[in-house]
Amino acid sequence: MADIVSEPSDLITRVTAGVAARSPFDPSAHLRLMVEGRQVGWLSRRHADVLNSMTGIPGAGSLLVPVGEGAMTLLPGCPDFDTRSATLANLARQLADAGHLRGWRNELFAVTPAPDAPALAVIERAAARFLGLLTFASHMNGIIDGERALWISRRSPAKSVDPGMWDNLVAGGMPAGSDPLETLIRECDEESGIPPALAARAEAHGVIDVLREIPEGVQWERVYVYDLSLPPDFVPHNRDGEVAEHRRIDPSALLAIMADRAMTVDATLVTLDALRRRGWTAASTQPS
Repeated sequence: MADIVSEPSDLITRVTAGVAARSPFDPSAHLRLMVEGRQVGWLSRRHADVLNSMTGIPGAGSLLVPVGEGAMTLLPGCPDFDTRSATLANLARQLADAGHLRGWRNELFAVTPAPDAPALAVIERAAARFLGLLTFASHMNGIIDGERALWISRRSPAKSVDPGMWDNLVAGGMPAGSDPLETLIRECDEESGIPPALAARAEAHGVIDVLREIPEGVQWERVYVYDLSLPPDFVPHNRDGEVAEHRRIDPSALLAIMADRAMTVDATLVTLDALRRRGWTAASTQPS
């Protein structure tokens, strides 16, 4: 019996259905998390209950105070950046000690209502999704110059989030005080051994916004999308231990990986964007 080969249109349908299935979000199950009158996150009601049960956090006073319908103000008694940041550091440590956080990054994310707004505080990265904070990331499609092929990477099985799943060649969260291109150049070096001079040639292709419920809380993320043309003889190599392997792959095989939900949601969206822009969602070869 001959093998059944999925047409590209069937794969695209499965890819988009898989993203939708992995991206639930029920606004009624969440509270708008506010600081100084501006929304900085989507806090699940379950996590709000956890916060309301916590006591003895230095500098906290009241962690949450209702403000309007379906909204909570975070740390209303903390009047400035430094006080909020110090209190959030204590909160994150207590959440971690109680087993509510996955991993600990020793990396600070901004608490902010928008990418171009000043940070209202900083917090340990591991706590950002527990609070449903707006976060930022840079993702890059590694396009092999002159070929209909890409490089992708598999996340280390030791990663606290999405271990062992396929990812873009380079992807990384944006720390407080960084910017999208700076983040990308650093991650290119660490994750794939791409030198800064080459990484700086990456082309920006807009943003993709992600809002979905996840086991850690909420992923509310603005993903900055980049493509980088890589020489045909370039072979990526990981330097920070966060990538288990790299794979050179053609679009049809890549669509099959995404259709099987073996790639992270955000990387799937970034990859599908690149394939569509390049006209690579059509069949590249015909089955024999």
